[in-house]
Amino acid sequence: MTEKNRTFIAINIPNDVRAAIDEFQEKLQEHRADVKWVRPESIHITLKFLGDVEATRIKEIARSINETVKEVEPFTVTVQGVGTFPNDRRPRVLWVGVKTGANILSDVAGRIDVALSGLGFEKEKRRYSAHLTLGRVRSTRGIEAVVRSMRALEFETKPFDVTEIDVMKSVLQRTGAVYSVLERIKL
Repeated sequence: MTEKNRTFIAINIPNDVRAAIDEFQEKLQEHRADVKWVRPESIHITLKFLGDVEATRIKEIARSINETVKEVEPFTVTVQGVGTFPNDRRPRVLWVGVKTGANILSDVAGRIDVALSGLGFEKEKRRYSAHLTLGRVRSTRGIEAVVRSMRALEFETKPFDVTEIDVMKSVLQRTGAVYSVLERIKL
């Protein structure tokens, strides 16, 4: 049987942005809502989730992405704003958004989606929305206060440069997913 990796394509963020998100999460955690918070070291910007992929295909995926983004120059991103999916009344996901660089991320995600569909991966049905997941809501207990608090607090990080795209491996554990870089594509 061939080894498979739970795989996704992402932009990893700098440590100072992780620290700002960690501080923001701590303020929200004071409400003791029933939310499974994403560990700051695991927070990233997902461009495409691939699911279980044979390990032997990772190089082919990286080559395809490299070819697709070879004309994309490094760009700047600012993490700013907050939101929920699908909405504030019944949130399932809490997130911080991307302001500067959102259009470029959307373009890159679209290019990658098209390229990888040529390798047999299903195209995305939903429009791409650049965000970083803070937590997943398990029940409505305390969630109203968290959403109110998120909306009341201003959230913005210093801009950072995106110079690479990573093909990531996700290993699910009881304490949460652990991520590692399988391939790195330089812009």
